[in-house]
Amino acid sequence: MENPRPEKVAVVDEVRAKLEESSAAVLTEYRGLNVSATADLRRALHDAGGEYKVYKNTLVRIAARDLGLELDDLLTGPTAIAFVSGDAVGVAKALQDFAKTNPALVVKGGLLGDQVLSEGDVKALADLEPREVLLAKFAGLLAAPLQQFAGLLEALPRNFAYGLKALIDQGGAPGAPADAPAPAAEEAPAAEPEAEAATPEAEADAPAEETPAEAPAAATETDTDQAEDSADTEQES
Repeated sequence: MENPRPEKVAVVDEVRAKLEESSAAVLTEYRGLNVSATADLRRALHDAGGEYKVYKNTLVRIAARDLGLELDDLLTGPTAIAFVSGDAVGVAKALQDFAKTNPALVVKGGLLGDQVLSEGDVKALADLEPREVLLAKFAGLLAAPLQQFAGLLEALPRNFAYGLKALIDQGGAPGAPADAPAPAAEEAPAAEPEAEAATPEAEADAPAEETPAEAPAAATETDTDQAEDSADTEQES
């Protein structure tokens, strides 16, 4: 029946809404499960973040087509859908574990977002590690480089201190100028005696400069003597 009667429209709307709201859905065949086993399965799926509902295939087909999904190959035989509101891996594991002790439960396939999954895809999904474990491992991968970087930062001051101490022990950086000799100010007093020693020499040279001044005086006395001798000669004549 392709077009449901008006009383079935509400069921179609319900299925469509659940498919839209769910992150995933797994379609199963429940033929052969008794009421007690079905109740146990519902509890297991609820604990894993799923909800187990039984619908007629024709109504599910109409709701799926309204959403652009083709599930015709999965809608054979009695069908119950596990709608996933939490971790799809957890729900797939719960179905797989239940099927091990209840062979009457058959997983036919499912949906992950808009992607249609085969029976093998659902089994592969069930073999994955739970979301919490994957997130913990991913966080560990992210934390490892940060921890190494933090260790590097912590080691930098220590290594710098070791290097500085070694540099001090070696007497400074290679190629650095040697310590300068005593300040030049200490040699300044030695220059003062030289200046003082030069003073007597200058004083000793001073009289030598006055010698020419005495020479004219000597010449004057000689001229005087010659004039007196000349006068005496004239008187004798």
